[in-house]
Amino acid sequence: MSSNSSSSMDYAEHERTYEGFINFSKIGTIAVLTIVITLAMFAFGGTAAVVFGWILTIANLVAIAAGMALGEKGWIPAAAVFVLAGLLALVTI
Repeated sequence: MSSNSSSSMDYAEHERTYEGFINFSKIGTIAVLTIVITLAMFAFGGTAAVVFGWILTIANLVAIAAGMALGEKGWIPAAAVFVLAGLLALVTI
């Protein structure tokens, strides 16, 4: 026989975990796209593109850390670095 003593699901914790997963997915997707842009800068750009690529790679890491700390609006720093990377790639490649 089964016992009815099991605890019910903690919906608040479930929602918090789900929101964290969605936040991590947004930040991770934007970060990977930024890495793709910097790899293109490394491959097809000159010296300036390589320097800016390294700077953007470090800025991407900082934006990821800041985004994970900010919570729901954490995608904004990563998106700012992504836009900056796109603009610099257009100029240097």
